[in-house]
Amino acid sequence: MKFNKELIKTKLKKFVGIKTEEEINENKTPKEKFIDFVKSFGSALLAALVIITFVVQNTRIPTPSMDETIKVGDFVLVNKFIFGSSSPKYIPFTQVALPSFTLPSVREPRHGDIVVFEFPGNRDNLKADEVNVNYVKRCICLPGDTIEIKNKVVFVNGKQAWIPPHIQYDPSCLPKGISTPDIFPSGKTWNKDNFGPLVVPKKGDVIPLTKFNIEEWRTIIDREHGAIVVNDDGGKITINGVAASSYTIKKDYYFMMGDNRDNSFDSRFWGFVPRDMIVGEAFMTLFSWDNTIPFSQPIDLLLSIRPERILKLLH
Repeated sequence: MKFNKELIKTKLKKFVGIKTEEEINENKTPKEKFIDFVKSFGSALLAALVIITFVVQNTRIPTPSMDETIKVGDFVLVNKFIFGSSSPKYIPFTQVALPSFTLPSVREPRHGDIVVFEFPGNRDNLKADEVNVNYVKRCICLPGDTIEIKNKVVFVNGKQAWIPPHIQYDPSCLPKGISTPDIFPSGKTWNKDNFGPLVVPKKGDVIPLTKFNIEEWRTIIDREHGAIVVNDDGGKITINGVAASSYTIKKDYYFMMGDNRDNSFDSRFWGFVPRDMIVGEAFMTLFSWDNTIPFSQPIDLLLSIRPERILKLLH
C-alpha cells in the first residue's frame, strides 16, 4: 500500500486543529492579502538590494576599450565582494554624498585583473563631472610598481608585462620624444606608445616637492584633500597655505589600461585609480547584444543577442 504523505499531513493538521496554508489564506481579507504581498515584495527587494550592493552587480559595456576581451553591448557580472564592497556613496540618481562604509576584502587587486572602478576624473579635474561612472580596464600596475611603455610594449618593474590573449594594437607607433598634450601627468614629454618610466604611488610614500615636479603630483594632492590646495608662488610650494618641501601619499593607487590599447581612454591620459574607488572584478559576461539597436525595435534587439557570449568567463 502506498501512502500519500501530503494527504496524511493535511489530515493530521486538521485532527490537531492546525489550519493549512490554504485555509489561512481563504480566511484573509483583501487588505490582509495585500499587506502580505507588500511584505513579500519588500523582502525580495531588500534581498536584491543587498546582493547588488555587496555581492554581485551587472554593468553594461558602452565603449570598445576592452575589445575583444569584452565587447560593446556585453552585460558583465562584477564580483564586488572580492575587493571589499562599499555601501552606497550617493543618493540614487543624484550627486548628494552619503556616509558609507567598506567591508573587508577577500584579496587585493592583482596584475592582470579585469577591474571595475569609479572614474576618478580627467587629468586636470578634482573629480569626475558625474559621480558613479564606472570604467572597466585591465589592472597593469599595483602600488609601488614602475610602469614604462616602449613602442607599445608594457614593462612593469623592468620586465615585460603579461600580454592579454585578446590584446589589440594599431600598426602605427608614436616615436619616443614626441609628446602629446593630453598625456598624464601634465608636462611630460611622453605619448601613449612611449610612456614613462612612472612610479605608481602607494600609501606612505614621501614625495619631495619642487617647482620642477609639482605638476606631476598636483592632481593627486588636490584630490586627496578634496580641494585645490597646492600653490606654486615663485618656486615656493605651499599646501593649504603652509610651505611644503614634501608630501606623504594618503592612499594606494593603481594603473589601468584597456586591452584595445589604441582605443582606450585610461591611466595614460587621466592618471591613477585610488584603492577606495575600485568597485570589483569583472568575471563573466551575462549576455550580449547590439546596443546600437534602439529598444523601440525589440525583435531586432533580441535577434542581435550573441549566443557565444552568454555566461562567458572573462580572463
